[in-house]
Amino acid sequence: MPIRLDSASPDFEQAFVALLGGKRESSQEVGDIVASIIADVRARGDVAVAELTNKFDHAGVTPDTLKFSQDEIDAATARVTPDVMSALQFAHDRIRAHHEKQRPEDHIYTDDLGVTLGTRWTAIDAVGIYVPGGLASYPSSVLMNAVPAKVAGVERIAMVVPTPNGQLASAILAAARIAGVTEIYRIGGAQAIAALAYGTAAIPRVDKVVGPGNAFVATAKRQVFGQVGIDMIAGPSEVLVIADGSANPAWVAADLIAQAEHGAGAQSILVTTEKGLADAVDAEVDRQLSLLPKQTIARQGWDEFGAIITVGSLDEAADLANRIASEHVELALDDPEMILPAIRHAGAIFLGHHTPEAIGDYVGGSNHVLPTARSARFASGLGVLDFMKRTSILRCDPSSLAALREAAVTIAEVEALDGHGRSISIRLNH
Repeated sequence: MPIRLDSASPDFEQAFVALLGGKRESSQEVGDIVASIIADVRARGDVAVAELTNKFDHAGVTPDTLKFSQDEIDAATARVTPDVMSALQFAHDRIRAHHEKQRPEDHIYTDDLGVTLGTRWTAIDAVGIYVPGGLASYPSSVLMNAVPAKVAGVERIAMVVPTPNGQLASAILAAARIAGVTEIYRIGGAQAIAALAYGTAAIPRVDKVVGPGNAFVATAKRQVFGQVGIDMIAGPSEVLVIADGSANPAWVAADLIAQAEHGAGAQSILVTTEKGLADAVDAEVDRQLSLLPKQTIARQGWDEFGAIITVGSLDEAADLANRIASEHVELALDDPEMILPAIRHAGAIFLGHHTPEAIGDYVGGSNHVLPTARSARFASGLGVLDFMKRTSILRCDPSSLAALREAAVTIAEVEALDGHGRSISIRLNH
């Protein structure tokens, strides 16, 4: 059964802090295992990648077959039904249209002292995209990672995707083709992250690695950071629904279940001002779970990590939402804009009764790669800027350098860096 909390209870704060601190990720210590995998890939390259892939995924690969050929990509795409291809293209076009609006512009100006300053944006040269495999296939993740990279102008995109028992849903390769990704490797896990970060004979290294994965993938990304850039350390998925008496219990329950069915520690939380709605949603979740074809994972997630919290007001709900800092926040309200400004910490916010989080997963246009585990307090979802770099531009002429000289030299003297001061003064000594 989910946790039931009431903010009016004397022990609420203690129980809420316990909910925030609950561990939902795998408790298995994977750091040492990942470190040994990375070291092995660095030492033995493609041979290690193939051996590890066969050990963990039983994929039947060799160092010569790590990469999908263009014929294989074409054949897989041909197997995808027209309706699926149409849906993927529709999603791609919406995601691209939205992310094109995120492209930053260069900005250069001259200030009152005659100093020219500016910012120039350039794309990262090479990016590695990790697409999860295993329990399910996610062609939507291909689009969410590849499209903003393409919009940013990344020239080389290398995609890795695990193929357990040598199997891969054709829609994955079809989505890659739609997004313009042709460099695809049938590898996953920590060995794939290591190959992208350090490079092998068959897999040239990249400059940044993005995309979610399991605990081994997340740990590998953490360990290679610095060698390459990463987007974030993604944890179990989560949704927070804020609802009042205007919400439909069946709709809210369906959204909570949709998140719980991700498994692997996914969490669904309802915060509501109405005890009657809380009771109705609790009962409705149980009813709908019994109708779900694959209910085991969703039921386990709801029973282990689900929560229903009753509060006295929507202002109180917003305060709790900011403390939870959820990956997804749904405002199941007639007037969601009323409290929208109060929600400061969220990966993505879904407004109103007709905007389920699942629409953002696929075709809404916004990105579904979002900060988890309360990291929305300081992080953002994946976007075009994640694939670009900002470079500062500065130019002085003799008069503007002279105007800056005194303060700059003074600071250099305070820091006992006489060479810094001299490099400025020498240009103005006649």
